[in-house]
Amino acid sequence: MAYLLGIDISTTATKALLIDEQGAVVGGTSTPHDLSAPQPLWSEQDPEQWWNATRKSIRDLLQVTKVDAAAIAGIGLTGQMHGLVMLDAEGTVLRPALLWNDGRASAECDAIRARLGLERLVAITGNDAFAGFTAPKLLWVRQHEPEVYARTTQILLPKDYIRYRLTGAYATDKAGAGGTLMLDLASRDWAGDLLDALDIPPAWLPATFEGPAITGRLTAEAASATGLREGTPVVAGGGDQAAQAVGVGAVRPDVWALTLGTSGVVFAPSETALTEAQGRVHAFPHAVPGRWHLMGVMLSAAGSLRWYHDTLAAGLDYDTLLDEAAPVPPGSEGLVFLPYLTGERTPHADPHARGAFIGLTPRHTRGHMTRAVIEGVSFGLRDNFRLLKEVGLPVPRQVRISGGGAQSPLWRQMLADVLGVELVSVQTAEGAALGAALLAGVGAGLWPSVETACDAIVATHQATAPNPEDAARYEEAYAQFRALYPLLQPFFAPR
Repeated sequence: MAYLLGIDISTTATKALLIDEQGAVVGGTSTPHDLSAPQPLWSEQDPEQWWNATRKSIRDLLQVTKVDAAAIAGIGLTGQMHGLVMLDAEGTVLRPALLWNDGRASAECDAIRARLGLERLVAITGNDAFAGFTAPKLLWVRQHEPEVYARTTQILLPKDYIRYRLTGAYATDKAGAGGTLMLDLASRDWAGDLLDALDIPPAWLPATFEGPAITGRLTAEAASATGLREGTPVVAGGGDQAAQAVGVGAVRPDVWALTLGTSGVVFAPSETALTEAQGRVHAFPHAVPGRWHLMGVMLSAAGSLRWYHDTLAAGLDYDTLLDEAAPVPPGSEGLVFLPYLTGERTPHADPHARGAFIGLTPRHTRGHMTRAVIEGVSFGLRDNFRLLKEVGLPVPRQVRISGGGAQSPLWRQMLADVLGVELVSVQTAEGAALGAALLAGVGAGLWPSVETACDAIVATHQATAPNPEDAARYEEAYAQFRALYPLLQPFFAPR
């Protein structure tokens, strides 16, 4: 029996997942990370913490499962995207990593747009400049920490620092590289003209590889640190969203993925490198060789429900809260919630957008407010669907839904009605780590392609079809929702 190891270096923890060649989960472990916010808008972590957590998670996994490390055929990596790890010529970390949710580089985003122009920037990279991306962070370090910048000889994404510690190789996957704002979307490799325009040395960037490609093998030192076998192949893997899509089987254009976690993500595979003219949806390579994806992101999805629960209903469990919302009719009898508690990415790209309840009357109960919250999130996700369709993507045959919010039957049915598509749940709670493990299996030769691996392993259940009557009732409520942001946007702008 061969086994596959998926390692997910997320913001909150390093997770290790072991599956067998039939796709059965043999075991999983998790080691938490600390997050540092030394100034407002800053978000940092020490890369050494990731390495310590990786070693512990792997050792704990081997101890719990009793699997012989020699039977592990391959290792796949995934993790948080966009982060910046800076190394000197000896491979030593020069400063704490700037993470995906670090917002300090907004001025650098303006500078990038000014240097290249939005149209050219989107044409090259598929994306507008966001402070969360890697390139603006690098320019911020150049401006504010020139002594660190001067000593830099290599930059890596978070999971690729772990790759370096495992294999000694500097490498990255093409999906993750797409989130740096330094990749040419069409060619799936670094954008030389853009690097020249921003005066970023190309030699600082690692080689890029397709998701299942072997990028290196475990060194003797890493084998000793982790308990794994020296020489075990490590494949490129994918950024967390691309690996998550592999883990739920969204690897062909007719199947999309919807992640209903703290944030909400709509992930649409594509056969070609499509872009949205204003960069309002992200366009990256997929972890599947030769494929791309478009992705809409809303910042407060299930996070909106958590805020509402913790602030206004902390004494109730979530099931009770949602049970109160179930009898309320679609549209919450005129009550609308805008889910922009932490700003918004898609479709508005407005960090100053804010949440709001609109239309409250004495008739409205807590059940109405709860339903309005999850309807507002559902409408925000429909905004993402609308933009993806406007780019030219066909309506998907099926949407695979995952994340904590997907556990609610009420919310699943609501989303099916609002989006007008069949939603199907998947039988895994660790989609990104599973996706990384499947990519490792393709690299190790257990399956001939990523599609074949997903067809063999990814299991679905709980299909939820739209209810035509309720879907029609949501049309009016959605129109009301869409009208509110333009009306309120002047009040959101900073004063």
